Amino acid sequence: MPTHLQTVAPSRARKRQIGAEKRTQPLPSQHPKPSDGKIARGRLAIVLTVVFWAVYVIYTVVRDLVDGGFGNFQFTMQAVGYSVVVTFLTFSALMYLVAREGALQRFKGHMRVPRAELDRHFATTQPTITVLVPSYAEEPHVIRATLMSALLQEYPSMRIVLLLDDPPRPTAPATRAKLEATRALASELVDLFAEPRLRTADALASFERARSAGFRVGTSDVRTTAAEYAWAAGWLYRLADAETVDDHVDLFFTEQVLRALADDLAVTSRALDAAADEGATLTAERIAELLRRLVWTFDGDVSVFERKLYASLSHEANKAMNLNSYIGLMSGSYRPERTPAGAVLLPVADGTPGSLEIPDSEFVLTLDADSILLREYCLRLTYFLQQPGNERVAVTQTPYSSFRGAATRIERLAGATTDIQHILHQGFTKFDATFWVGANAIIRKRALEDIAESEWIGGFEVKRYVQDRTVIEDTESSVDLGVHGWTLANYPERLSYSATPPDFGSLIVQRRRWANGGLLILPKLRRQVRERKRLGQRVSPVEVMLRVNYMSSIAWASFGLIFLLAFPYDGRLLSPLVLLAALPYFVAMASDLRYSGYKASDVFRIYGFNLILLPVNLAGVLKSLQQALTGKKIPFARTPKVKNRTASPVIYVIVPVLIIAFSLFTLWRDVMAQNWGNAAFAAFNAVVATWAFFAYIGVGHAIADVWVGATSWLFVPKKPKRAVAETPVESELDWRGVLYHGQAGDSVPLGVRALDDAGVAAHLVDETEAVAS
Repeated sequence: MPTHLQTVAPSRARKRQIGAEKRTQPLPSQHPKPSDGKIARGRLAIVLTVVFWAVYVIYTVVRDLVDGGFGNFQFTMQAVGYSVVVTFLTFSALMYLVAREGALQRFKGHMRVPRAELDRHFATTQPTITVLVPSYAEEPHVIRATLMSALLQEYPSMRIVLLLDDPPRPTAPATRAKLEATRALASELVDLFAEPRLRTADALASFERARSAGFRVGTSDVRTTAAEYAWAAGWLYRLADAETVDDHVDLFFTEQVLRALADDLAVTSRALDAAADEGATLTAERIAELLRRLVWTFDGDVSVFERKLYASLSHEANKAMNLNSYIGLMSGSYRPERTPAGAVLLPVADGTPGSLEIPDSEFVLTLDADSILLREYCLRLTYFLQQPGNERVAVTQTPYSSFRGAATRIERLAGATTDIQHILHQGFTKFDATFWVGANAIIRKRALEDIAESEWIGGFEVKRYVQDRTVIEDTESSVDLGVHGWTLANYPERLSYSATPPDFGSLIVQRRRWANGGLLILPKLRRQVRERKRLGQRVSPVEVMLRVNYMSSIAWASFGLIFLLAFPYDGRLLSPLVLLAALPYFVAMASDLRYSGYKASDVFRIYGFNLILLPVNLAGVLKSLQQALTGKKIPFARTPKVKNRTASPVIYVIVPVLIIAFSLFTLWRDVMAQNWGNAAFAAFNAVVATWAFFAYIGVGHAIADVWVGATSWLFVPKKPKRAVAETPVESELDWRGVLYHGQAGDSVPLGVRALDDAGVAAHLVDETEAVAS
C-alpha cells in the first residue's frame, strides 16, 4: 500500500490574483526550538524599546518644555498630547515584544508526549467529550470537512453535534435545499464511516477474546494488526481520492486530514511488519492499545440539533446562545410537546419512552463550522488537562492558524496576521494572560457550570454559560472564568486551522466585530484581579498589562493614529528616538513573519493594511461606546463565507481614499513649511495606504461598491407572494391558545379555520422526530 499519493493541483473556484500565496504546505505542528541568540535578541528588543521611549520623553519633550515651551500654551498642549499618543503606541509595541518573548520560551521548553504514552494513558482513562459545532448559513461542504476532521480524532467514543442555527422553515427553494443537505450530513457521515467502524471494532473484539482465552501473543498477531492498519490507511486513501478539491481549504483537508492520517497508519503498518520480520513480539497490552487506536479513529457519532425548532429555547441570534441552549440541556431527558407557541422540551425522568436524552460529558469541545482540527487535537489537549497541576485549567486550545495557498492578496495578508496572533497567544500563556479564542477550544463542563447565569423567560429557564453581552463572547468568558478561580492555557503546537476572509467586504465584518466589546469587558477584568487577590492568588503586573492591551489597544491605537495623521504637530516634537523606539517592534514582526513562512517585507504591507482598516476598527470601538451608553446589545454579525465577493459598505471604501488624499495634502503642506519630519511620515503613509488600497480593495471593486451603495436605495426587495385562500377566512376561538397562554383582559386568542389543526400538529411532529433522530 502506498504511503502517499501525488498531490493534484486544485481547480480554484476563486480567481487567483497576482501576489497571492503559492505555498500550500502548512507549517509543522511542532514549533522549531528557537536558539538562545533569538531569545536574547528578543529581550534586547524589549530593553531598547523602553530605553528609547524614556530618553525621548525626558530629553525631547521635557527639555523643550523647560527651555521655553511652558510659555507657549499651544506647544505645551501639543507636547502633552503627542507624548500620550506615543506612549500608548509604544506600550502596545512593548506588549507585542513581551508576548513574543514568552512564546519563544514556551517553544524552547515544550516536550512532546510520545504516542505510546498517550495510548497507555487513555487505555485506562477515557473522559467523555462532546464536540459542539455551531453553524449558521454555512455551506454544507464546509461543514462536512469540519465534522470529518472531528470524526477522525483519535479519541474514544466522541459525540459530535452540529448545532444548526439556520431558519428551520425557509421558503426559498435554494435555501431549503441547502438546509436539507446540511441536515442530511449526520446520517451520511455515519453511513460513510460504518465500514471502518465495524471492521476495527471486530478486530479489537477478536483479539480481546483470544487474549481472555489465554492465547499467547505471537508474530501472527503483530502481522494481523499491521494488516488492519494497512486496510485503514487504504480506506482513507480511497476517501481522499474521491474528494472534490476546489480551493486551498479543500486541498488542506484532503492532504493534512485524510492523507496525513493515512500516511501515519501506513507507516505504523510497515513498522509492525518490520517487527514481525525480525521475530519480535509486542506485549498483549501494546497490541490492544494499537487496535484501540483504530477503533477510536472511526467510532465517533454525529447528530444534528436545531434550537429554533423549540419555543422553550432561546432564539437570540448569536453563537453564544446557540452553544448555551444545547449545553443547558446536557445530562437531561426531555419530552417534546406541542403547544400553540410551538414545540417545547419538558424535562422527564431518564429512560422515559420516547424521550430525547442528551448525555453529559466531562469536556466540551467548541468548534467553528469553518475550522479543521488535526488528528491528535483532542488526544493531546485532553491529556494536558488531566495532568497533575492542571486541575483548575478550564480551557485549553491551540490558537488557530490560517490555511495556506490563499487565492487573494488580502486573504494571504489576513492569514499572516492570524499566524502572528498564534504566536502572541502562545506567549500570553507564559504570563497567565490567556484568552479563549472562540474558533476551537476544549472546556471543562464543570468550569462552565461555575460561571453559568440563569433567568426565566416566558416560563422557561435560560442558562448562559458563555456570555452573549458582547460580540466577542470568548474574551468575556475568559474573564468570567478568572473571577471564579479558573485558568486558561494554550497548547504550544499548531493543531487547528480556520478560514480567513477572502475579500475586503467579509474582512470588514470580521474586524469590526473583533474591535467591538473589549472596552465593555474592562470593568470585569478589574473585578477578576480583586477577586484573585482576595483568594491569595498572585496577579503579576505583566499579566494585567497584557490583558488590558489585548482588550483596549484597538481603541487607543485607532484614536492615536487619527491624531498622528490629522493633527499638524510641532516639528520640534518629532525625533529619531520615536522611530528607534518603534524599530524593535517592526524588526521583531518581520522576523515572526519569516518564521511563519511569509516575507519580511510584509511588515510594510500590514502597516498599510491597518491604515485602510482604520475606519473599520474605529467603527467597532464606537459600537462599544454606543452599547455602554444605551445598554442595548449590538447584534452579532457573522463573517460572510461565499464563493463570490462580498460588497463593502460605501463608507469603508471612501475613507481609505480620504486617508490617502489627506496624507498627500499633509505632505504638500509640510514640504512648503519645511517640516521635513512630518513630511516624511506623511509620504510614507500615502505610499503604503495607496498600495494597500490598490492591492486589497481594488479600483474596480471600489467603484462597484460605491455604485451599489449609491443606488441600492432605489430598489425594493421583491416579497414572495403569499397563497390566497379560495374561501373567506373565518376566525373562531382558539381553545388551545386560551388554555396555553391564558386570557389577558379582552385579548382572546383567535384561531383561523383555514389553518388545518391536523396539518399543524403533523408539522410539529415532523420537527420533533427530525431532531430526536
